[in-house]
Amino acid sequence: MILMWVAFVLLTLLAVAFVALPFLSKERVQSLTYNANSELIAIFHQRLGELANDLSEQRIDQVNHDESVVELKRRLLNELSPEKSLMSKGNNRIFALTGSAFLVAFTVIFYTATGSQQQLQNWHSAMDNLPVYGERAVMQQGEPLSQNELQAFALGLRTKLAQSGDDQVAWMLLGRVAMSLNEYDMAQQSFDKVLRLDPDNMPVLISYSQVLLLEGSDANMTRAAGMLSKVLKDDPTNLDAISLLALIAYERHDWLQAKAAFEVLLNSMDKQDSRYSMIAQRITEIEENITAGNTQQQVQQGSDEDNNVAQTSTIKVTVDLAQQLVDKLPTQGTLFVFAKAANGPPMPLAVVKLTDYRFPIEVQLSDSNAMVAGLTLSSVEQIILTARISKDASVMPATGELEGHSEVLERSQTQAYDLLINELIP
Repeated sequence: MILMWVAFVLLTLLAVAFVALPFLSKERVQSLTYNANSELIAIFHQRLGELANDLSEQRIDQVNHDESVVELKRRLLNELSPEKSLMSKGNNRIFALTGSAFLVAFTVIFYTATGSQQQLQNWHSAMDNLPVYGERAVMQQGEPLSQNELQAFALGLRTKLAQSGDDQVAWMLLGRVAMSLNEYDMAQQSFDKVLRLDPDNMPVLISYSQVLLLEGSDANMTRAAGMLSKVLKDDPTNLDAISLLALIAYERHDWLQAKAAFEVLLNSMDKQDSRYSMIAQRITEIEENITAGNTQQQVQQGSDEDNNVAQTSTIKVTVDLAQQLVDKLPTQGTLFVFAKAANGPPMPLAVVKLTDYRFPIEVQLSDSNAMVAGLTLSSVEQIILTARISKDASVMPATGELEGHSEVLERSQTQAYDLLINELIP
């Protein structure tokens, strides 16, 4: 800031010099001219006096005297240049001062009207308050940032990044501030910077997914699902990632996937949580869609698309019901056969749902039965197979339902498995 004002002062002095110097130079020329002419006039008067003395002493007659006077006058006129003035019109110093004052005043008025002094003040204020904004935004200390403060915070972060280079924390903060300001392009660019420095940054992957979901296109949803799947591989219980995946599935009308994700969220919440009733209502809505046949149509469409995809892992599962549980079989139960990671995300890697079945029954689990992009049967090495007969068409266990599960299996060494439903869930 000081350098800027010093530059302004120097430029102003230079401009003043251009305005004032011509006037001062002219005054010096006129002063020199006046002094030279004064000497010539003094010599002229001296010669006139000498001629008068010669006439009085009769050294010359009147005719010669008059001719000599005329000759002196002629010489004086020839020696005085016509462009040289004996009188200076006005005071050139006053002209120089007036011009300089006008120049300075005009500069000040012009800069005040068209300059960016307010923006510069805001910029310096943003840089001075950057630590305070950071504490209020990140540490949740004090009042939440207002819209203007968010703008100032973003300006300060951009300046810091321009001065100090790549800083993961600063880029992440800038992305989140941009989200708050609805500047989604800036947010994506900021998160891209972080992911180039740290591709496995889970908070940024989740925040980036939120930005992509806000824009809402199918391509962005697919990209967001891939990012969230990457988060769940490293942190299977990450509720933020699960909730976003639930929203993606809901927007795509993938009712089975949406219901499973929402049920995971519901089981992780306390009933006193304000979001508990909202998620429960959402699950009820999804169940109504499943009852109306939307899930059947969605699963069929997914099967048609996946028929053209090469299967990287397939397990043939033969499911049977223990004899002592035959009388416990629900009249309109739903059979779920699914595989989960032995040590991994709570969501199934592959699932088959059947409402019309007869034991023993044979089903195939493969990557085409995946519920979440990236979380597939072939993505893990150790799995557990489970078969459950649900009374309410929910994949989540409930009292009175029938279930059977395998021990931990090596997925790459398992092509077929006989699974017995032999437990009654208390």
